[in-house]
Amino acid sequence: MNLQNIWLVAATLDFGAALLHLAIIAGGPSWYRFFGAGEGMASMAARGHPWPAIVTACIAFGLAIFGAYAMTVGGFFSQLPWPKTILWGITGIYGLRAAIPFILAPFMASMRTPFMLWSSGVCAIFALAHYGCLMVQAKE
Repeated sequence: MNLQNIWLVAATLDFGAALLHLAIIAGGPSWYRFFGAGEGMASMAARGHPWPAIVTACIAFGLAIFGAYAMTVGGFFSQLPWPKTILWGITGIYGLRAAIPFILAPFMASMRTPFMLWSSGVCAIFALAHYGCLMVQAKE
């Protein structure tokens, strides 16, 4: 793949994750359980409490913003402020999310769940895609 198009990969990952989070809200408690949100969130969703939907919608919104910033590398949304700084932050957030479960796993059983481990791998891929955006932007 041409590194110039890495922004498309990063943006697609972000927007896809945002849509998945919205689908989890629509899917209800069983989706919260399946995607590893924990029994507390699933139980609140089952009782009709708004908190799980609010948290999940905020995550979806943040992921959509991440996608918009990835698209700045492709020439879209060029008016967004501080693209390089924000992309470094996004890369760092994904990188930390990928690493923290492995760092804390020896000390916290909750960090050794299958969800935490596979989602860390997913976040590592997202971090690499956003780092690629930074490398493309540095060449410009």
